[in-house]
Amino acid sequence: MIKSLANRFRGRGLPELQPMPGADAKAVAALLTQCPAHAPTPLLECPDLAAEAGVARLSIKDERGRMGLGSFKALGAAYAIAREAAAVGGDLSRALRGRTYATASAGNHGMSVAAGARIFGAAAVVYLSEAVPEGFARRLAAKGAQVVRAGADYEASMQAALAASQANGWTLLSDSSWPGYVELPFRVMEGYRQMATEIVAGMDAVPSHVLLQAGVGGLAAAIAAELRLAWGDAPQMIVVEPEAAPALIESVRAGRVVETKGPDSAMGRLDCKTPSMLALAVLARDADLFVTISEEEAAAGAAAVAGAGLASTPSGAAGVAALLSGLEGVGPHAHVLCILSEGPEDA
Repeated sequence: MIKSLANRFRGRGLPELQPMPGADAKAVAALLTQCPAHAPTPLLECPDLAAEAGVARLSIKDERGRMGLGSFKALGAAYAIAREAAAVGGDLSRALRGRTYATASAGNHGMSVAAGARIFGAAAVVYLSEAVPEGFARRLAAKGAQVVRAGADYEASMQAALAASQANGWTLLSDSSWPGYVELPFRVMEGYRQMATEIVAGMDAVPSHVLLQAGVGGLAAAIAAELRLAWGDAPQMIVVEPEAAPALIESVRAGRVVETKGPDSAMGRLDCKTPSMLALAVLARDADLFVTISEEEAAAGAAAVAGAGLASTPSGAAGVAALLSGLEGVGPHAHVLCILSEGPEDA
């Protein structure tokens, strides 16, 4: 059953944790125009799912084909690496030769690190917890990454990646952030803003509700921030998390970054027990409501999008799952925007 928390910090943010200034979606678009694999992803109208949810209209931003990597994450780490290569200049295919990027991943972020490193001549080492499906490990290896299994959960794999980076002089490229580690995660989130600029360009009307799934929170924060710039206060921004990993909802409840506990979730890419500090700062300002969904609700959402011909995962369809599970205040006249953030695991 959906649990919700209204954001008491909406419009002003957390007193001691404010968003970093300077994110520039235009810079992202300018760099992406130089990438032959880049093309806007589809913005779909889904009347059958809208009818099932009891709303007037459902628009879905379909990120499953983003740059051939299977998820929105292609916009993040690869963009951050591309910025560093462009700063070096010269032959970009060799610009970062001798550099090694290390990260922890639940799958998709690692694919972006591996792809970006390969393009610009760097190496990539990706730490996966034992909970990450072997299919992701095979896909990462196919992109040229060294894959290391470490720990039972994402947090343990992150600590392993951090320790290895410090010991070996590697560049840690995380999609999360914490005190003293913000620059590269900020660029990762900046890359995600491309989704929002494409949404604004493709919509013929401002939706009444935007549902954004969250793990550490980078996707949700980037899209919420850019849509607020374009649309102001008009849409209600709703952040969706697993019950097993309520990192953002509990941090907003506490008014600070908190580490949460819980069992493993089938929403693997959202199963993050501690939020990104940068993402929390943005969402405390820009989100209206935080909700959690159960494993059963997530599975039903994934089945529903598959039935509509949009095969995904419980993580990728979490926003749709929350909508189908019933959200107070989202009624028959609502126009809802959701993000289908990844393709199926066996794609």
